[in-house]
Amino acid sequence: MKRVDLADLIYTAILSQKEILKKQFNASKDAIGYFFMDDVLPIEIANQINAVFPNPEAMVLKKSIREDKYVAAQMNLYEPILEEIIYAFQDDRVVQLIAEICTIEEAFADKNLYAGGLSMMGKNQFLNPHLDNSHDKDRERWRVLNLLYYVTPNWDEAYGGNLELWPNGLKAPQITLHSKFNRLVVMATHNGSLHSVSPVVYDGFRCCVSNYYFSKKPLLATDSFHVTSFRGRPENKITDTILQLDSWCRMAIRKVFKKGIKENPHVYKKD
Repeated sequence: MKRVDLADLIYTAILSQKEILKKQFNASKDAIGYFFMDDVLPIEIANQINAVFPNPEAMVLKKSIREDKYVAAQMNLYEPILEEIIYAFQDDRVVQLIAEICTIEEAFADKNLYAGGLSMMGKNQFLNPHLDNSHDKDRERWRVLNLLYYVTPNWDEAYGGNLELWPNGLKAPQITLHSKFNRLVVMATHNGSLHSVSPVVYDGFRCCVSNYYFSKKPLLATDSFHVTSFRGRPENKITDTILQLDSWCRMAIRKVFKKGIKENPHVYKKD
């Protein structure tokens, strides 16, 4: 299927639940606004997307004290439907509908897939609590929404690999959003959008298609520029101290070098 056909299906599905999703987002927007919906695509299409997900060896492993996961953004290396589904979520109709649900005046998709694209996590992999980078790769627009579409069939919540929101910081319980098959999660990104992915405890891979939306204005008037800033989980005090120092050092570098010392390689470099 082509991206316009996939976008037709996505738009229709979201539109059918628009008021429900708007209420869900409004109920949470004073902290970390979010909504989720199931059955985004016909099950046979969602299964097809999962079936052609690349093997770990064909992806980039990001492994450090901050995170442990596989990612991919160079979409012309993979099966065409993977690129089509990513850009289906960037269809103008879909972008504007989701922006309206989240009460955002204007939003833009990211054709460069800066930090977006595909992600996959296997047993013992994780993503520590963090704030996403506040801007796009050129530091011209503010990151305002994170879209996560999960495509692993029969993925039980007990397997881990679930999105966690920390609206009240690391000293309060997190909100866990199950990375359920054929589910779309949309969350707001701002200076308070601390989130993580729980460690995977199952011998299998949780696959996700991700996009970010940007805007000319930040979501909150109090938002300020920041690099991707990691924390340790509440039970990992030493890791938390190290990661706070790491974030401080990288912020200090960005005060001198506006776009960083080197270009972030996680973008789609088209011919």
